[in-house]
Amino acid sequence: MKYIMTLIWSVILVSMLNYVVSSVQNVPFEVVNGLIMSVPVAIMIFIISAIIPNDPVASEHH
Repeated sequence: MKYIMTLIWSVILVSMLNYVVSSVQNVPFEVVNGLIMSVPVAIMIFIISAIIPNDPVASEHH
């Protein structure tokens, strides 16, 4: 479920970013570009979440 929701959120956020940037640059908005770029973004998020450890850091306070 976390993979599906990550992909859905990456599609939403990348499409929104694509809309804003195309509007600022005064070029036509194309939904396909946002859909294509959201897949590598989701894959990068999966890789980053696999690299970052989930274990809590032991405190050195005595």
